[in-house]
Amino acid sequence: MRGVTVVTTAGRPDGLSMKLAQEACRELNIEFEPRKKRSVVKISELLNANVIVAGKNRYEYYPKGAAVPFFFHPNTAAFRLKRVARGEHDPLLEACNLEQGDSFLDCTLGMGSDTMLAAYRVGKNGKVVGLEDDPNVAFIVKKGMASYDTAELPLTSCMRQIKVVNCEAITFLKTQETGSFDVVYMDPMFEEIIEESNNFEALREAGSHHQLTKEWVTEALRVAKKRVVFKAHFRSELFENFRFQREHRLTAKFHYGFIEKK
Repeated sequence: MRGVTVVTTAGRPDGLSMKLAQEACRELNIEFEPRKKRSVVKISELLNANVIVAGKNRYEYYPKGAAVPFFFHPNTAAFRLKRVARGEHDPLLEACNLEQGDSFLDCTLGMGSDTMLAAYRVGKNGKVVGLEDDPNVAFIVKKGMASYDTAELPLTSCMRQIKVVNCEAITFLKTQETGSFDVVYMDPMFEEIIEESNNFEALREAGSHHQLTKEWVTEALRVAKKRVVFKAHFRSELFENFRFQREHRLTAKFHYGFIEKK
């Protein structure tokens, strides 16, 4: 989502929400718009703009015309991490075949649920980078991962380990040296709807939409040292089109596929 973006506060701003608003204006280089008891929808319509709301404990992002806001939440990562910590399998980690100390590049970060699992597997000595093309979404996720209040371990440490980079995937890949990440991961997400939660609906409206291309796969294969991993709806033909080895999951709406580097 592009276009003009402004920052405002919650309906009854306090000192903290004003501080958060100033921080968003500074980091995104955008203007502040006083709330003046107006609704977010009204501000968006008057200014023809996207709106970031600095609340008392989080940021919310309303893309122009969106029915619901996008905000950071670890989503499925919490219970997935608990299962992995108990020794259970996770299909993402099986597809990636990550080891302690590995480096992982997520080309399509979104809310970062998969990337948190990768951070857990590679450990403190590993490297985890997540790319988000839309600057507003990248800001919301970066701030959320740095401040989300949870006593659940290892969730907190996994969030804090991820480096969020505002950059389009192919552009970023072209700046990287050959074999600079052990695993490169791609989940374009918008080919066909998989997730059903409200926050994923908000992310679909807020985020950038990119189709998998030959150039993207080629650059990912160059940068990856071990594997390139792809996630898509189970009906997707992209697995076969780009020669990913698909891991079938009979009851799942999405599959993972990978290309092993030789």
